[in-house]
Amino acid sequence: MDYPPLSDYGIIGNDDRCALVSRQGSIDWCCFPHLESPSVFAAILDANRGGRFAVSPAADHESSHRYVDRTNVLETTFETARGQATVTDLMPMTPDDEAGRFQRAIYRKLECDRGRVELDVAFEPRFDYARIRPTFERTDEGILARRDDERTDGIDDLLVLSGDCEFSIDRTDSTVTATAPIEAGEQRWIRASYGDPTPPSVDHDRVLDETKRYWREWVGGRRECPESIPERWHEMVVRSELVLKLLIHHDTGAIPAAATTSMPEAIGSDRTWDYRYNWIRDAKFTVQALHSTGHEREGREYFDWFVDVAKTDPEQITPLYGLHGDAGDEITERVLDHLEGYRGTGPVRIGNGAATQKQLDVYGTIVQAIYETIRFGEDVDVDDETWQSICAIVDYVCDHWDERDAGIWEFRGEHRHFLYSKLLCWVALDRGIELAETGDLRAPLARWKESRSAVRDAIETRGYSESADCFVQYFDGDDALDATALLLPIYEFLPPDDDRVQSTIDAVIDRLTTDDGLVVRFVDTDVRRDEQKAFLLCSFWLVDALVLSNRVERAREYFENVLEYASPLGLYTEKVDPETGQLLGNFPQAFSHLGLINSVTYLTRTLETEGDVDSADFQPENVQALFRRANASDVDDR
Repeated sequence: MDYPPLSDYGIIGNDDRCALVSRQGSIDWCCFPHLESPSVFAAILDANRGGRFAVSPAADHESSHRYVDRTNVLETTFETARGQATVTDLMPMTPDDEAGRFQRAIYRKLECDRGRVELDVAFEPRFDYARIRPTFERTDEGILARRDDERTDGIDDLLVLSGDCEFSIDRTDSTVTATAPIEAGEQRWIRASYGDPTPPSVDHDRVLDETKRYWREWVGGRRECPESIPERWHEMVVRSELVLKLLIHHDTGAIPAAATTSMPEAIGSDRTWDYRYNWIRDAKFTVQALHSTGHEREGREYFDWFVDVAKTDPEQITPLYGLHGDAGDEITERVLDHLEGYRGTGPVRIGNGAATQKQLDVYGTIVQAIYETIRFGEDVDVDDETWQSICAIVDYVCDHWDERDAGIWEFRGEHRHFLYSKLLCWVALDRGIELAETGDLRAPLARWKESRSAVRDAIETRGYSESADCFVQYFDGDDALDATALLLPIYEFLPPDDDRVQSTIDAVIDRLTTDDGLVVRFVDTDVRRDEQKAFLLCSFWLVDALVLSNRVERAREYFENVLEYASPLGLYTEKVDPETGQLLGNFPQAFSHLGLINSVTYLTRTLETEGDVDSADFQPENVQALFRRANASDVDDR
């Protein structure tokens, strides 16, 4: 079987689970009961073995898909010679759910728009990352699919398939099939429910209406587009918000980097990682994006999550965490040899070895996120326990900032004095000092200030290359250039108009950037060979740095170009091939969507000021209301 391009996929989901649906109507990735649980459908990782839940016409056809306006409800339309049908896919969001009984389900509405269409249904669950084929039995509820091995962990993996179809069981192939002929005006419903052999009876149309209403109310009803920005920017921000909400874990507030594992950074590359974890480094950008789009509740829940992390012994703080709190050695990276990987690119990995890496940037990220949340106007109570935790982190940075680490890009087996890690150590010290001084809180300020000066001196003397005329990837790195140098003005280490900042931006444009504004992460480094694929977040960083530099025309040009690399549904992966436009990496990528939201915030503020900009214009208190021009009660059910 073929592998659709990632641009052919849409995502549906609810509080802590997601599914990827191809333009051909096949659900090729879904994990139950949670996003980080083992998969039940994984055809995206092995088209023959992984399992899928497909609905598509038996006849030759053309297909397209779109989201129902301002929702995460996906419609796939099929056109055949005899008619047109639409499959509507959702995971329900209902106000009267009982302990998730409704939510652990996939609903599929089959509807004929004109003529007559015969739809084929193929239900092929494969439990535990396709290591376990199910047994099937007919019950009063439908077809019960259950894993056929004995478990000792108390989890009962099962799916119940029900609907308005005559289902046939092929026990040899462990597949359930059906044919659903429908004529104009007719509709059928199919549902796959996880974990409950007797799922509750529901009114499917009511669930659909409530789910659409939920998403529209969450995103802000008929939220108007600010007059100063193009409608397309606004639409992309709304889609990015909806993607982030799908990824947010409703119990903990944690946000995984992506919904998938092992989507390769390049076809044929062995760089295939599990991204279903929350990386600490995302905190600043997440806080900024959630607050600037008006989602204070999610911002506060995320704040509570990383404050809990901050209360850990600094020595034990790790780069990434599971969505339910596991960390460090609890996260074991393993290879699934029985799966071939997307388009034959393996290995397929679960878990992530970076969980035990030493990454000094995490400390600055935590302090910055707390600092920024407070500046957004949140009624945050920095109690004594929280402040002591911050002090412990800043003290730890004083003692360890001059050590080598794996860096933001998580180089395995290669530790250096990476510029970005030192920058974030400076951020931890600088923001800690400001919190202490503005809050009149007790702290060893003399020690902190001495360390802050030492870090600054090291960055300016060893992190800047006179020969290359730019800041470099690691201390004394000569020509090694890394896109993280763009963050120096964004984190306010240097003013945007500093000559060294401007020459670094020019170097990034000259050496890392395509004509379309796509930015690769690094070049001319001996840490790892140069990358050929563009990293989308870095492309948005360049936009932000250009805006701060009053180079707004170039920033807008690049931003418009990068928008062209989104999927037809407005979704981003981690990387893109600049030559072909092929989307690469795990999908959809939270970091990319965060970058888009924040770049629109920067650009919008510039357009609203209609003149030269100053970095003060981009402080939290000045950007948080840019997209709150909504009449939240103005919601429809169409």
